[in-house]
Amino acid sequence: MPQTYLDGAVAYPAEFAQKYREKGYWIGQNLSEFLHEATEKYADNIAIYCAEQKITYRQFNSAVDCCVASLYQRGLRSGDKAVVQLPNHHAFYIIFFALIRLGALPIMSLPAHRFSEVNSFFQQTEANAYFCADFGTQKFDYRALARQCQQSNPSLKQVFVLGETAEFDSISALYTLEIQDNPVQPIVSQASTADQVAFLQLSGGSTGIPKLISRTHDDYLYSVRESAKICELNQYSKLLMVLPAAHNFSMSSAGALGIFYSGGAVVLGTDPSPETSFTLIRKHQVTDACLVPALVRPWMDKAACDQDDILSSLHCLQVGGARLADVVANRLIDEFNVNLQQVFGMAEGLVNYTRFGMHKDQIIHTQGLKISEDDEILVLDEDDQPVAQGEVGHLLTRGPYTIRGYYKAEEHNARSFTPDGFYRTGDLVRILEDGCIVVEGRSKEQINRGGEKIATEEVEQALITHPQVQLVSLVAMPDDVLGEKSCAFVSWQAQQDDPSEIRRGLNLRQYLKDYGLAHYKIPDRVEFIQHFPYTAFGKIDKKTLVKQL
Repeated sequence: MPQTYLDGAVAYPAEFAQKYREKGYWIGQNLSEFLHEATEKYADNIAIYCAEQKITYRQFNSAVDCCVASLYQRGLRSGDKAVVQLPNHHAFYIIFFALIRLGALPIMSLPAHRFSEVNSFFQQTEANAYFCADFGTQKFDYRALARQCQQSNPSLKQVFVLGETAEFDSISALYTLEIQDNPVQPIVSQASTADQVAFLQLSGGSTGIPKLISRTHDDYLYSVRESAKICELNQYSKLLMVLPAAHNFSMSSAGALGIFYSGGAVVLGTDPSPETSFTLIRKHQVTDACLVPALVRPWMDKAACDQDDILSSLHCLQVGGARLADVVANRLIDEFNVNLQQVFGMAEGLVNYTRFGMHKDQIIHTQGLKISEDDEILVLDEDDQPVAQGEVGHLLTRGPYTIRGYYKAEEHNARSFTPDGFYRTGDLVRILEDGCIVVEGRSKEQINRGGEKIATEEVEQALITHPQVQLVSLVAMPDDVLGEKSCAFVSWQAQQDDPSEIRRGLNLRQYLKDYGLAHYKIPDRVEFIQHFPYTAFGKIDKKTLVKQL
């Protein structure tokens, strides 16, 4: 039986924890101490650019102390849990570190999540606080979502809103960015020790609702420190952040935490369009940016149309979240003179990077090398036997920053982790002779829509609740920009005055929106079908369906 922490988080076995400490991977520092150390080293450096605001490390740390005191006054205590669903705004980082410094447990949520996902986080954790914006993109009202969650979860006592608060508390009122003559006396630190859980990150949701991932201070900060070194960040680095701030890629690969470790600055952008992003790159002399593959094509098209060499001005353009097509990687290097770094990783742990100075073919055709010599990697066949080097197989891993089990998910953990602690990633990979990893796809049934993972089962289960849907199957269809889009094949029970196929498709999309699915999970295409093809095992034959597209 795996060792567990209080409240359902799986711990590292004692012998592995001892080894990781002896090797200097785990240094006993928690995230609160991490920010204090950065402030001591880089007090007057700019830590965050947000709209027209420039926030120094000294202001940042002081605002966190102020926020801790305010949250304490409002009744939050060590051991409490809070769902954090905020846009790319400096408040995200202040709230994140304040909760950790208070000893509360942040639960990451992405802006695209809706009731289906957010409500599940409250149900899994019994969180008693929720931090959100007033409105998001597409004019979505998170305050209405908060009300829904309160009705379904008696544990949710406090809601804090960034912007127009309605009946809720104001996030902006929790802190000030001004340095006071008489600074707020910080609450005695209740932050958990470095070997304890720091926060809950999200999985890609391969079985529907995202599973919760318990990351400890020790394991997460090891990956942050090493990633910052691999990415060659320093106090002059400026990282453009247009991906959601709460995403694991955005936080730690090397992400905002890697920047804070190095004394550089995060430049927050709320719009990933090339028009907005290029303006920010010029304005702040950005050195680094991270994108998912779906955003790369629009950036290249804009730069080519304007005959703009802005991409070559970057120290590094990172691409991760999904495999970057070789032809696109080649164009970035040859046509745009980009210093490209491919990133392949997962919120559960293992991260691989192409290194600066690698041969061009390695950067284009592989996803690089693992962080640590103690990242143990197995590539196995269907019978859990090792494949020959260079052959495709299922990726399993364990190491000093890879979890040993999901939060409160014993049944799922029995399937996703081997008895000796290897995580079954669901990825199909090859390992080359030079150690580089090449990602060949997913073994789990999942659609990768521009880096956003869609579990087919979750969408199918939502669609089947519609009274006129008799049978449904969601499949992936190729897309030049996003890599994959989703198509729902639907067997429809017609009624009198039934609308046309187009109308039915639009109605189903609205139905799923009202159901509470995130917008990226709503099928891009709907095909109505009378008879489904089946395999010899009596299952819907999805390969045959894909051929009909």
